Amino acid sequence: MKNITVIGAGTMGNGIAHIFAMNDFNVTLVDISEQALEKAIATIDKNLWRMVAKEKISEEDKTETIGKITTSTNLQEAVKNADLVVEAATEHEETKLNIFKQMDEFAPGDCILASNTSSISITKIASVTDRPSQVIGMHFMNPVPVMKLVEVIRGYATSDEVTSKIMEVSKQLGKVPVEVNDYPGFVANRILMPMINEAIYSLYENVAGVEEIDTVMKLGMAHPMGPLQLADFIGLDVCLAILDVLVDGFGNPKYAACPLLKKMVTAGKLGRKSGEGFYKYQEGSKNLTVAPTFVK
Repeated sequence: MKNITVIGAGTMGNGIAHIFAMNDFNVTLVDISEQALEKAIATIDKNLWRMVAKEKISEEDKTETIGKITTSTNLQEAVKNADLVVEAATEHEETKLNIFKQMDEFAPGDCILASNTSSISITKIASVTDRPSQVIGMHFMNPVPVMKLVEVIRGYATSDEVTSKIMEVSKQLGKVPVEVNDYPGFVANRILMPMINEAIYSLYENVAGVEEIDTVMKLGMAHPMGPLQLADFIGLDVCLAILDVLVDGFGNPKYAACPLLKKMVTAGKLGRKSGEGFYKYQEGSKNLTVAPTFVK
């Protein structure tokens, strides 16, 4: 397995391309937007320079890594020689199903098709292909170059051979793969999202303020980031979408999103990516300021 195609040049896609290239795989990064591809390469370049500055890699390593990444806006051409395709498009079911239909049509017959989805059923994704035994989930964590975990999700028809290959390639990337079965939210988000939702309810019901809730979880439970700050980091729209998947999948109202979360997403307050969520974000500043809505 040497030729990897990554579909989607956003935060997750460029991170996935980065780690494959850094571990001596040939990578084709695909996006419908040439501008998104240029931004992705600039981000990878900046992150590699940061590693050079910290003496984790040499300048030669950095040059070799960038040299292993090519970009394309043509999915058909980009997957025709792939051994593994990793889809990292937006967390939208219809979009992913459409991409997998195309991947299935144009990729070689022995190519493995993986999705970086954080919540959408691998079994459902596999059902639109003619190779369900070769469809699997590779759920990387953000930021991909730093976080060690990969959730490897087996769909209903995913073969033992394909699962073993993806577990092995994850280890080659320096990651720790954990095999899980295909149920709503898998493991990470089935546990994480209800916690984030409960934190939002605690704010909504005026149990405590934004900083107070995050401080309790950081200092009391040794979490590196409070749940409200983490929700901002993930994206409040993504949190809402995953909670909706959990409600639909289990039919259990305990997963229903807090009204405050729904209202914030409707208002376009999506967290870090929109500049404001529970906190307000300024370009170039690492200081956290509680958003004006929540200042007492």
